[in-house]
Amino acid sequence: MSERILAINPGSTSTKIAYYEGEEQIFLENIAHPRAELEEFETILSQLDYRLKTVLDALEKHGVDPAKLDIVVGRGGMFPPVKAGGYVVNEAMRRMIYTANIPQHASNLGGLIAHDIARLAGVKGYIYDATSVDEFPPIAKITGIPEVERQSFCHVLNSKAVARMYAESIGKEYEDLNLVVAHLGGGISMSTHKGGKMVDSQSDDAGSFAPERAGSIPSVYVIDLCYSGEYNRAQMKKKIRGMGGLRAHLGTTDCREVERRIREGDEHAKLVYDAMIYQIAKGITLSFPALEGKIDAILLTGGVSYSDYVCEGVKKYVGAFAPVVRFPGEYEMEALAAGGRRILEGEPTHEMYEEEKTFVLPKSFLERSYL
Repeated sequence: MSERILAINPGSTSTKIAYYEGEEQIFLENIAHPRAELEEFETILSQLDYRLKTVLDALEKHGVDPAKLDIVVGRGGMFPPVKAGGYVVNEAMRRMIYTANIPQHASNLGGLIAHDIARLAGVKGYIYDATSVDEFPPIAKITGIPEVERQSFCHVLNSKAVARMYAESIGKEYEDLNLVVAHLGGGISMSTHKGGKMVDSQSDDAGSFAPERAGSIPSVYVIDLCYSGEYNRAQMKKKIRGMGGLRAHLGTTDCREVERRIREGDEHAKLVYDAMIYQIAKGITLSFPALEGKIDAILLTGGVSYSDYVCEGVKKYVGAFAPVVRFPGEYEMEALAAGGRRILEGEPTHEMYEEEKTFVLPKSFLERSYL
């Protein structure tokens, strides 16, 4: 019989679950959590029992017996740097989520829910390709300020998923390709894949501005804004994440709305939108040195990659370097399920240990909003 796999992806106001038998998705459900209900909980972690019950209720509705699952895979949380692939949800990981100095986000519940449901089946729960996967070589981490080290922080789960999907589509192994993946969403990140590893990346505050993120800005100007007296700390953080990018320039984060304005002759909207596309292309080319110029393909994914306008614009700038291939939307649930299948087929997994609690994370990491 095909493997019975449950994938779990908690978000701020919802929990996505998908049930697979082998490679076939039997159902996908986005369980909405009304804000009024979430406000009853003092912390995100205190939502665990509530969210667990909603997942179990959904399984019952679809006639899935959790005791018969072969594996449960959750979204990896905001851990210190970890390896790519699967991690078993052990006691050390659970204690880290509850006691270590890591950012508190709903994604941290992914492993906890997976663990509790897996126990009902007498199997192990896992996370896969967590956001903080770090496969950087040392040279990629150095900055011009010794106290600041570049960190791997991007849309890891979806980026690795589309890289593997592309490899499969051309009959090759992911490990044999050099790829640049641009995740185009509310925030935009880039990742560089070489020999099956993500050897470099640009986080959502280090490259192109996006529908709601400011992207990379000359640091001197940011310092001036911080000390101008016009903005407090919280307001500056909002200018960078949440109120930046297209929202700041055009009052919307909806690319369809922006393109409608352009069709109706709005020259300012066209200038700003074209500038975002130009910066996306610049971000892609910044990935080339890590591949020594040997690029098999440039992959565009995320919600914004549904746009022909954006993708054709990016292709105009970088299409001469390598094929530009689109994977519109996100493939996180498919990625979690595929990770579960690889684990069941014998792919080695990792475990966290108590000493990993002692990682000292920079304040900038602790304050990041989740990608």
